[in-house]
Amino acid sequence: MPERDDAPLPTDDSDIAEMSFENALAALERIVSDLERGDVPLDRSIRIYERGEKLKNHCDRLLSVAEDKVEKIKLNRAGKPVGTEPLDPD
Repeated sequence: MPERDDAPLPTDDSDIAEMSFENALAALERIVSDLERGDVPLDRSIRIYERGEKLKNHCDRLLSVAEDKVEKIKLNRAGKPVGTEPLDPD
């Protein structure tokens, strides 16, 4: 979804929950780029900053879920793979 000055922002941020990590990160990068340019009107800057915070939180949640799924490969004494175990066992 475009985040440029000339693109309308959604009236709410409910679309964020459905975004993939890649799409949310791309939208966040566009927001950062727009804010760094410094030519965005103040009211729009505030709105896209708030949206950026929500996108960042969404990306953080998706990364956390992905990290929970990562497993490390267990090797036997000969160095052969014999299965997997959680990356950080509790």
